[in-house]
Amino acid sequence: MSWEIGYDTNWHRDIGYGVPSICDHPGCGAEIHRGLAHVCGGEPYGGDRGCGLYFCAAHLRLHERLPKLCCRCSPRARTPFSPTTDLPAWIEHKLTDESWAAWRAEHPEFAAEHSRKITP
Repeated sequence: MSWEIGYDTNWHRDIGYGVPSICDHPGCGAEIHRGLAHVCGGEPYGGDRGCGLYFCAAHLRLHERLPKLCCRCSPRARTPFSPTTDLPAWIEHKLTDESWAAWRAEHPEFAAEHSRKITP
């Protein structure tokens, strides 16, 4: 199984190292991908300890016996950050790339909702 592209049903967004994104820490803006290297908790959905959001190296804390965690999950805070929105380049890729044609046919509501956002 590849971790390039998948879907997180908890946060309702695409995940994987093939999905360009921005760090989910408020105000950060660092460009990352939504792969395992950046996920809080070290596993999709966050595993047993993390929130499952994606952070740059500056916003994930390393622990001796635990996976990398964000500053809210490290002390076991109950309220995660709000996830960042998808990058316009990712939305455009899903709307226009031939590799997503079958998916678009199955999800016409996505095209209807997002095509007006990227059209000048």
